[in-house]
Amino acid sequence: MATITSSNPATVRAPTGYSHGIVVEGAERRLIISGQVGMATDGSVPTTGEGQVAQAFANLRAVLDANGMSTSNVVKTTVFLTDRALLAAFRTARGAVFGEHAPASTLLFISGLADPRFMVEIEAEAVA
Repeated sequence: MATITSSNPATVRAPTGYSHGIVVEGAERRLIISGQVGMATDGSVPTTGEGQVAQAFANLRAVLDANGMSTSNVVKTTVFLTDRALLAAFRTARGAVFGEHAPASTLLFISGLADPRFMVEIEAEAVA
């Protein structure tokens, strides 16, 4: 099992809900998760951004579960949002999903995703 440690040097402004760096020691397995969007297994897409954020995180958890991992194994996320108004909902959902675990993170606001219905996409890397 890998040891995952946050690195938040005092010489960089303190992060909120993420870590500036993650040190992974003794990693046995690495899982790279493609961008997960707010689409359910039946092909439905929630009409609200909050619903899509929740579904994208549910999809992320499903991929982790299928590979014997959990959100505590996530060391890096990259998030794409198409609407700045979703920032608060995203941060709330991220806090609920990750709790005290704070992976390294990049958040981008973009003009659109592959399907115009999508408002969020979350990709991640995990180690175990």
